Amino acid sequence: MRTFNEFQQICEAYDADVMNKSQIKKTGQRGEIGRDRRKSEPEKRRMKAAGGGKMVPAKSYKDRKDIGQQRQASTRQEQPQKERGSAGLSLRDQQRKAAMERRAARKGGSSAPSTAKDKEKAASKLLTKKAPAKKPVAGYKPQKASGYTRMERQKLQRTGDRILKDIRAGKNKPASHYEK
Repeated sequence: MRTFNEFQQICEAYDADVMNKSQIKKTGQRGEIGRDRRKSEPEKRRMKAAGGGKMVPAKSYKDRKDIGQQRQASTRQEQPQKERGSAGLSLRDQQRKAAMERRAARKGGSSAPSTAKDKEKAASKLLTKKAPAKKPVAGYKPQKASGYTRMERQKLQRTGDRILKDIRAGKNKPASHYEK
């Protein structure tokens, strides 16, 4: 067991100024604070059509302009507008407000709960979990990406429409007519 004096000597070994002020911040290549959380190319799941039936990983997002800078608390959190304690109502004002609420509730069918039990019910109703979203049908499988770009898909669609239109019109054109 160490004595108080021994502990005191240990504490003096560290410079108080350095202990309080030094914060080692690891910065990445782009200047961000902390580690790079972006996924590598093989880890990326988002894909886009490259054309010709091929899919490639989608582009990475652009870096933010304010990367590596500390954001002030005033920009992130709502700051008080008035001095502390100014929001509280006086006793007389509280009574007047409660009386007005009761009158309003009597007049037009109370929209706000008045008794403690009603308030408790309303609160529990708000806190109850919502029903989960509908589950998909058992045999449902989403359509796989074709790999064609929007322009290529439209071109294929219009070619098919044109063939159907010719068939309906009674134009007996050979299949070679539609090939390109």
